[in-house]
Amino acid sequence: MKRILLSMMTAASVALLSYAAQAETTIKVTLQLPIKHSLGQNWMAFKQIVEKESGGELKVQIFPSAQLYKDKQVPEAVGSGAIEAGSAFLGRFTGAVPAAEVVNLPFLFKDEAHLRAAVKTGSKMRNLIDAAILKETGAKILWWQAYGRNIYLNNGSPIRLPADLKGKKVRTYGKILGWTVEALGGAPTLMSGSKQFLAYQQGAVDVGMTGVSGVTSRKLYEVMDHMTLSLDFAIEFVAVINGKFFDSLPKKHQDIIINASKTVEAQLRDQIYKQEAANIDSVRDKMTVVELTEAERAQWREATKGVVERFIKERGPMAKAAVDAAMAAGN
Repeated sequence: MKRILLSMMTAASVALLSYAAQAETTIKVTLQLPIKHSLGQNWMAFKQIVEKESGGELKVQIFPSAQLYKDKQVPEAVGSGAIEAGSAFLGRFTGAVPAAEVVNLPFLFKDEAHLRAAVKTGSKMRNLIDAAILKETGAKILWWQAYGRNIYLNNGSPIRLPADLKGKKVRTYGKILGWTVEALGGAPTLMSGSKQFLAYQQGAVDVGMTGVSGVTSRKLYEVMDHMTLSLDFAIEFVAVINGKFFDSLPKKHQDIIINASKTVEAQLRDQIYKQEAANIDSVRDKMTVVELTEAERAQWREATKGVVERFIKERGPMAKAAVDAAMAAGN
């Protein structure tokens, strides 16, 4: 009798452990930035909400600093299901969705309010881009991750006017950014974010495009001594999840993920520009911060106005629809 009881207890224990293992779902996340970066903290906030609301049935495991995949590899890795989720610069999806780089068009958005209206969940531009990325890549956008605005880094004399970029080799991270550099007279070089420090240190490029948060988190002030606040376009990343994986989850888990996504998207966008200003102040004693006058900025606008026209011409009807939707959001 004791043997039978013991066997029954053992079988029950094994069954319980098996059920627990099946009930717990792990979402692995690839991130090219350090966990302390605003995007890393954004994922940590998502992790806390999801794990708490699911009662531990959902686990989120984050692999920061490009441990698993570089930024350019994320669309394919997530879309194919090689990993469940990740963050990537929105421009990395242009191979499949050419209109995705609309937010990187120079001086398209008048101000922060205009940008917020254009990228908010449910906006015409957002719906257009999100649906196309899911259809073409298999990666479902959970939320857009505000990264801040573009700046230029260099050594030596300050960059104040387009003429200061003439003939310079400039690190870029998207096709439209390359067009912008060309319009300003420079020579674009596409390069992932994780390679910046070494490239600047070794002089592989003369100038770097990035966001202010990248300057502080990657300590780029150690290898570049000037930062020009061009603020010519918005930098947006997207948090994506494999569409088939998401669809396979119970609805209660899908709802938890969607609600958490909305929460952390709003949190990040609210903090990013405040943080951007604080980050700028934090490096003023480490590098020269160049703030453009309105007259100088007007020369940048004039030099790059053809980029929008080129975008519409080369990227087709969807690109025009995206531009129209973005501009209408500012009215």
